[in-house]
Amino acid sequence: MIENELMENHQRYLDRIELYRKFGYDIDLERSFVIGKSMPVSGNILEAGTGKGYFTLALARAGYKFFSLDISAVEQKFALLNLMYYGLQPQVTFLVADVESIPCNDGFFDVIFAVNMIHHLSSVRKVCDEFIRILSPAGKIVLSDFNEKGLAILDRIHEREGRRHDVSGGTMAEMKTILIERGFSIKEYRSTLQDLIIACPLIQ
Repeated sequence: MIENELMENHQRYLDRIELYRKFGYDIDLERSFVIGKSMPVSGNILEAGTGKGYFTLALARAGYKFFSLDISAVEQKFALLNLMYYGLQPQVTFLVADVESIPCNDGFFDVIFAVNMIHHLSSVRKVCDEFIRILSPAGKIVLSDFNEKGLAILDRIHEREGRRHDVSGGTMAEMKTILIERGFSIKEYRSTLQDLIIACPLIQ
């Protein structure tokens, strides 16, 4: 039974990647862009917003061991199956929790990734404050989300599937403003479809 589930999930994953590619969005290329610009990556790592595990798989394939957090255990199951297909599940510890209340000590994480999650947030400030709370003094926050062109492609894909892409209103610009207010230095990058911010605490 588990073998069938693994194969069915993997086929859905391949179909999804191919669908995105037909619309001009290369998932693997965009994930490599985020990881490449984030280097070096070490210490305790958190992926905030597992989703179905596309970035989870990319991080695991790059050799990292890390925590991945999402409010939905159902979504994380898809991510786990993707990891299991490639034998990478030992590298990831899943946490089911709200990103506004992450169950860990202050300063625990050295790198926090949040990829294609910001536009789903109802309160960017609460999430930003929580990221800052759990970040180590020498750590960094890596934020990436679709730009206008990327969101337009996502809308077209969802429309084709008879669904509506849920956007709660959080923006990278809002997150950037809050991080600067909180004393972070900011580096910005842009690919064809993604905006990327790397934020580090300024040395006091």
